[in-house]
Amino acid sequence: MFIEIFDTTLRDGTQGEGVNLSVQDKLLIAKRLDEFGIDIIEGGWPGSNPKDEEFFKQAKNLNLSHAKLTSFGSTARSIQNVEGDYNLNSLLQSETPIITIFGKTWQLHSQKGLGLTDEENAELIYKSVKFLKSHGRRVIFDAEHFFDGYKHNPQFAMNMLQAASDAGADTLVLCDTNGGSLPDEVYNIVLEVKKRFNLQIGIHAHNDAELAVANSLAAVKAGATHVHGTINGVGERCGNANLCSIIPNLLLKMNLETNQKNTLQHLTSLSNFVYEIMNIHPNTRSAYTGKSAFAHKGGVHVSAVMKDSRMYEHIQPELVGNKQRVLISDLSGQSNIKYKAKEVGIDISDDKELSKRLVNYIKSLEYDGYQFDGAEASFELLFRTETNEFSPFFRLIDAKVNVFYDADGHTSSEAVLKIEVNNEIEHTAADGNGPVNALDTALRKALLRFYPEISKIKLVDYKVRVLDEKEGTGAKVRVMIESSDGESTWGTVGVSTNIIEASFKALSDSINYCLFKNYKNQQVFKS
Repeated sequence: MFIEIFDTTLRDGTQGEGVNLSVQDKLLIAKRLDEFGIDIIEGGWPGSNPKDEEFFKQAKNLNLSHAKLTSFGSTARSIQNVEGDYNLNSLLQSETPIITIFGKTWQLHSQKGLGLTDEENAELIYKSVKFLKSHGRRVIFDAEHFFDGYKHNPQFAMNMLQAASDAGADTLVLCDTNGGSLPDEVYNIVLEVKKRFNLQIGIHAHNDAELAVANSLAAVKAGATHVHGTINGVGERCGNANLCSIIPNLLLKMNLETNQKNTLQHLTSLSNFVYEIMNIHPNTRSAYTGKSAFAHKGGVHVSAVMKDSRMYEHIQPELVGNKQRVLISDLSGQSNIKYKAKEVGIDISDDKELSKRLVNYIKSLEYDGYQFDGAEASFELLFRTETNEFSPFFRLIDAKVNVFYDADGHTSSEAVLKIEVNNEIEHTAADGNGPVNALDTALRKALLRFYPEISKIKLVDYKVRVLDEKEGTGAKVRVMIESSDGESTWGTVGVSTNIIEASFKALSDSINYCLFKNYKNQQVFKS
C-alpha cells in the first residue's frame, strides 16, 4: 500500500510558539522537502497574510522535481456569495495545482461558532468544494475537528463528509484538531469512514495527548493512505504529528511504501536543517533523528552494542542518517572507554590497566560534578592527556576579572590575563557584556597572535548548572559550552565553586580542542 505524505511545516508548523519563517526561509525548506521526496507541500494561507501570498508568487520559480504545492484556506464565509468569496479566490490566484480547504464537521462549531443549521453547514461545504473543483484543481477537504465531531454526533460528521464528497473532493482528511483522541478511537472511526466513502482518506493529527504519531499510524492501519504532519512535529500548542517519526515507522516498521524509500538516509539531515532555519535548538531525544536516539551510557548496554547493536538498537541508525554514540559518565564501564577510544582513532583493547584507570578517573570527576555526556571534546583531551598525546597549547599565569557598578545601575566587566605560550608571556585586557564574556574576549585576544585560526571559533551555547543548591551562593557550578568553527561543533565542561573559573576551564578546553585538531602531531607547550 502506498502512503501519500502531506507536509504542513510551512503552514500549520508556523503556528507553533517561537516559530517564525521569512519568505526566503519557506522557499529553502520547500526545496529541501521536495528533494526528500515529500508528495505535497502546504505553503500557507494566501488569503490571510501578504507573506504567504508572496511565497506562492516566488514558489513558481522553485522548479520542484516531485512535490506539488497546495494552498490552504477555509470554506466560503457566506453561502450566498461563494463565487465572490475573497478567500476562495485568493486560493485560486495562488495557482497551485492542489487546494486544501477546511470545513466544520463538529456540530458544536457549526452551530455556536458559525451560527449555521446542519443543512446550511453542509451546503457551505458543498458549494465551496464545488466552486474550486469547477476550476480544475485537486481539492483536499480537511474535516476540522472530525473525531470530536464524530464522537459528539456521528451522523452530522458523516453528513459533512458526504457534502464534500458529493461536490467532488478528491481526498477527505479526518482531523484530530484538538489532539485528544486515542489510537483505538481513531482506528475504529476511520474504519467506519472507509466503509461509507470510496475516496482517498487522510489523517491530520495534533499532539496534545502525545499521540499524534500513534494516531496517524492507527489511521493508516484502518485504511488511510494520505498522512499530514510537520518536520520535527512543530505546530500550534503541543505540535503536529511528527513526519520524522511517521515516515520511518511506515517504511521500516509497517513495511508500507512511501516516496521517501530512497531518501530515508537524509531524514536526520532534513530534521536538523529545519531546526536550523527555524532557529530552534534540536530536541536531542527525538525518535530516529535526535542526537540521543542511538546514544548508550550504561556499561552493560555498551558492552552488548559492541558485540551486536541489535541488542539495544531497534534499527540501524544509518538507515535514517543518524549515528551510534557512546556516552561517558559515572555509569561507564571499560566498554564505554574502549568504544570512545576507538571513535577517536585509538585502540586500547589490549591495555586493560589504562581503561580501568580511565574508568575510575571519569567516575571520580563525575562525582565532583563533571559531566561528559555533552562535553566529548573535554573527554578526548582528558583521554589524550592520559595517553601522553596532548599537552595544553597555553598556560594561564594570572587572571583578574572586575565587575563595575555605578549609582545609575549601569554595569561593565573587565578581564585582565597573563598567558604563556612557548615561553612567551602575553599580557592583555578586554571588556565584555559580563565577566564571562570579558574573560572569553581577553583569552582570544591573548592567543590570536600565536593561533590566528581561533578567530573562527564561535560560542554556540553556554549553560550553567548549580550542583548543590543547599550551599546557596557558595554552591559548586558546572559550565557546559558548545563551540563551532563553522564546519563542526564540540562541547566542553568546567566545574568549580567559582563560575568564572568553571567558565575558563570550559573555554580553555574549547580552544585547546580546536588547536589540537589543527596541530594533531605538534605539542606546542608542555605544562
